[in-house]
Amino acid sequence: MLKLLINGYYGRMGQTVANVAKHDNDIELIGGIDKIRKEDEIEVVTEIQEMKDKPDVIIDFSIPEATFKILEYAKQNKVPVVIATTGFTQEEENKIKEISKEVAIFRSSNMSVDINLMCKIVSEVAKKLKGTDIEIIETHHNRKIDSPSGTALMLANAINESLDDSMIYEFDRHNKKQRRQKNEIGFSSIRGGNIVGEHTVQFLGENETFEIKHTSYSSTVYAEGAIKAAKFLVTKTSGLYNMNNII
Repeated sequence: MLKLLINGYYGRMGQTVANVAKHDNDIELIGGIDKIRKEDEIEVVTEIQEMKDKPDVIIDFSIPEATFKILEYAKQNKVPVVIATTGFTQEEENKIKEISKEVAIFRSSNMSVDINLMCKIVSEVAKKLKGTDIEIIETHHNRKIDSPSGTALMLANAINESLDDSMIYEFDRHNKKQRRQKNEIGFSSIRGGNIVGEHTVQFLGENETFEIKHTSYSSTVYAEGAIKAAKFLVTKTSGLYNMNNII
């Protein structure tokens, strides 16, 4: 059985991953890491060095600062890590790439297989509908910290790459008094209620609009994707992987 450790254990997604793992016959949930200490049926620690048992793989649903604490341990002990945390700076993204030369890392801003298929679809549509205005609208629950979502950026990056990196990103038009640029991808973020996740990419032409939308009804889909990624990753010794490697 695969020994699993969850970073961000008492968070919403950490608990969802734990629930999915407990019903998976191939997974043994050996512990969790969180800044909170509670009585639990498994070992939960505040620092990974306190863990008595060494995991085979770590799933990380936390914050960037906590992720890098895990990565140091992973690098030293050659433990693969599935990173589902979002909100990294470009400098932090580069650091993850460097660490992946020494240990296997699976990195995705969204663990849904369907969202990753959506990335492929919008990149193809963007090539066919050159010259249209592209807007990305994302909606999440009121507890989400980062904005725009990592998934929105993931979709934009897929589009931008297909268009030879010719696009620029516009996150805030509030203080701008100028017309929209043709090579602009605009972002709109909505936060409220208990919405799991909704992403819409609009291709707006002069006479028609083409829209592609994905809606998540349950966070379980992300947990299942993370578990699938963990099973894939334990066969690797180093390298940076994503959902495309599974698809």
